Parts: sequence; C-alpha cells; structure tokens
Amino acid sequence: MSSVSSPISTIAAELKKKLGSDNVISDAGDLAKLGGDKWFASHQPDLAVFPRNAEEASLVMRLSHENDIPVTTRGAGYGYVGGCVPVRGGIVLGVRNLARIKEIHNTDFVAVVEPGVITGDLQDAVQAQKLFYPPDPASLRDCSIGGNIATNAGGPRCLKYGVTRSYVLGLEVVLPGGDVVRCGGRTHKNKTGFDLVGLFCGSEGLLGVITEATLRLLPLPPARASVSAGFVDMAAAAKALQAVFAEGFLPAALEVADGFTLNAARNYKPGAHFPPGDALLLLDLDGQKESVMNEARVLGKLLESCGSTGVEVATTEEDREKIWDLRRAFSQSLKATGLRKLNEDIVVPRGRLVDLVNFARDLQGRSGFPIACFGHAGDGNIHTNIMVGDYDNPEIRARADAALDELFGQIIAWEGAITGEHGIGLAKMRWWDKALSVENRALHQRIKQAVDPKNLLNPGKFVSLD
Repeated sequence: MSSVSSPISTIAAELKKKLGSDNVISDAGDLAKLGGDKWFASHQPDLAVFPRNAEEASLVMRLSHENDIPVTTRGAGYGYVGGCVPVRGGIVLGVRNLARIKEIHNTDFVAVVEPGVITGDLQDAVQAQKLFYPPDPASLRDCSIGGNIATNAGGPRCLKYGVTRSYVLGLEVVLPGGDVVRCGGRTHKNKTGFDLVGLFCGSEGLLGVITEATLRLLPLPPARASVSAGFVDMAAAAKALQAVFAEGFLPAALEVADGFTLNAARNYKPGAHFPPGDALLLLDLDGQKESVMNEARVLGKLLESCGSTGVEVATTEEDREKIWDLRRAFSQSLKATGLRKLNEDIVVPRGRLVDLVNFARDLQGRSGFPIACFGHAGDGNIHTNIMVGDYDNPEIRARADAALDELFGQIIAWEGAITGEHGIGLAKMRWWDKALSVENRALHQRIKQAVDPKNLLNPGKFVSLD
C-alpha cells in the first residue's frame, strides 16, 4: 500500500457500505489489472470504485477531495497512450456500471448515454432506428463513449463528418469536490455562455468525470459504397488523393496504407484480397443510392486514370464490410509481425502528405527501423508506426526514442499536431512543451488550477500543478 493507505482504507469501507462490496475493489491482484491500457506503462491504484450514477460518482469525488487522494477515470481501458494509468496511485473510478443508452430520440436527433457505452453498440442501436452516429474509431467494438469524449476520438469518417466533439451537445460532469454540473443540452445550436462542452471534450480526465452525454445524431444515409485502389507507391497514392479533391469529391472517408502495412496485412489475412502495389487508397461514399452509385463509378474511373494498379468498387454492405475489415485489421497485422509498434497518431497539414511519406522513408533509412504509415489521409492524420525489435534493450530503445524525437520535431516544424485522436497521455508528454507555446501551456495550467486546484484528477499527465 502507498502512503495514503490509511485514508484509503477508511474510504473503501465507507464506499462499500454505500455502493456495495462488488463495486469497490481493494484486492491487489484485481487492482493490478486496472493499472494501464494498451500502452506498455502501468501503475497499480490503491482502490478501484465503480459508481452506478452521478450521485455515487459525486460521493467518490467528495471523499477524494477531502482526503487529498488522486482519482483517475477509466473507461474501457482501450487507449494507446497510457491516458488512464494512475501514475500516483489513489482511486481508479471505472465506468463499467455507467453503461446505459438512456434515450434515442428520433425527432430531436439525439442519444442520451452513459460513458461506459461501447461505441459500436451505440452505432448499432441508432442505426436500428435509421439514425446515424458518425464517429468511428477503429476500436469501436471495444472503446467506450466516455473514452472517446476524453480523447476527442476520430476515425476514418472524420474527413466528412468531424470528430467526437462535433457530436457532443451536452454533458453531465462531476467536478473535483463532488459538484455535478450540466453543460450544453439537447439542442443542436446553443450559444449560452462559454463552450464548456468543448472544454471537457479532449481533456483526458483532467477536469472532471463524465457521467452522461447527450450526442447529436444524423439521418442514416440510405446508401453506401466503398472504393479500394492499389498504387505502385505512396507518392502515386498521394497524387491520386489530391486528384480526388481537385475533382470536387468529399468522401465520407479516405484512407491510405503503405507497403509495409499491406504486406503485414497480407501475411496476417492470407485469404483476403488486396489490390497489387505498395500503397492502397480506400474511399467510402454515402448518401442517396443513385448519387452514391454514380460517384463510385466516376471515382473508380478517376483512380484508374491516376495509374491505379487495380480498382475494386463495393456497393453491397457485405462487400463493403470485407474491405473495411481489412482496414480495421492493419493495427493487429503490424503487431503480428512480432515487432513493437510505436503507434504515433500525428497530423500534418493536408498538403504535407507527400512530404511526410518522404520523411518517413528517409527516417527509416537513418534509424534502421521499419516505419509503417497508414490512416486518415483525407485529413492528414497518418498513423506513423516505428517498428522496433527488442524494445527492452536500452541501446535499441534509445535509438527508437531518437527516431521519435526526429519525427515529432519535424511534425511541429510543419505546424502539425503531435496527436490527432489518441491524446497526450503518458506516451507524448515529452513533446508537450514543444508542441504548444509557453503562453498556451500557461493558459492550460490556469484552467486546471481553477477547476482542480488540488491537482487530484489524473495527476502526472500533460497539465501539472506541481
């Protein structure tokens, strides 16, 4: 136990009385499983609590505030940057019991959900009512709405529809000390006061605990089509991408993958069909059936004219899912190579895509590490993965860290962003000071100081009051 074991024991006893012993975990073995996410860092908390409503979450926050005990909120534990690692111990506040879809309203076009709802489950539920929730991170079958809001998650459809923040109309948030505040509402326009909803979206659990979200829905597009096109290399694919935009198309999604990623996927899914070549463009279209089918045909011909090595147009849901299952498998395919995948969700201005591809190729040569690039080419959010063998070897790890420093240094020089959807967490903290100006970071600290003056919410992350 840590130095806070005495107040922790007292709090644990009180919470077990109020919440039930099944919702309060103090066993060391069970706590160890709640100390990390999909990144490699982990730290065991002193206590884990699973409230069932805002009132119980408020009690946890009040007790933590009175006893100066840190609280780290945990969603599905599917983040990639160590965002939910309780680096200073204390309490993990899990949202597994806050997993209800409270309402889907067909005429208001909203869904009211708790933070533990799995993103894919929400999409299925609203689609059954011919409604549409666009945000679609690749881990949608595993990640939670609360985690999506905390990191302002994206996904392939960001190009046309925007990120999670674009779909959060209202929030119920428990603040440090236990106060419960409602921000925004269920209207699709609201300019009453500051944009507090936007403030909490992407705050990575540093400002409050989300216990309910009101989400904007859209009408479900009646038709969809996907177009898959191979190219000889990433430069050719990037030129084709520019041609798509130049012709006035705005696909729902526009994804890209390089040769290393494709070869890993071919080995991981040997029976699957991939167009020939060392680069892939994947486009998704949606809308009315006649217009979608026509656009798919025109796009297919356009990509052929751009030198594609093979174009496939999928107009049925079954064929579309086959294509997108391959896209969603890219991350697992790279992991299956046996190399450690240092997954960086950097973003460059859209016009820098070819520059990024060339930089990654040159960095691969200088560092000696394979570099796999895939992701959301349409908005410049390319997952640039440095593939490392024996990462636990100090010498190799130092070389990998040097390569990461080069990558992030160039991204910042291009006025890009060090994270597009995963968040800062622990993984990107060492570039935080370079990514934003002194004045910008000071403003972050003033906001943190105002909302969480004791620095109890997810401490040790990118905004520190120490």
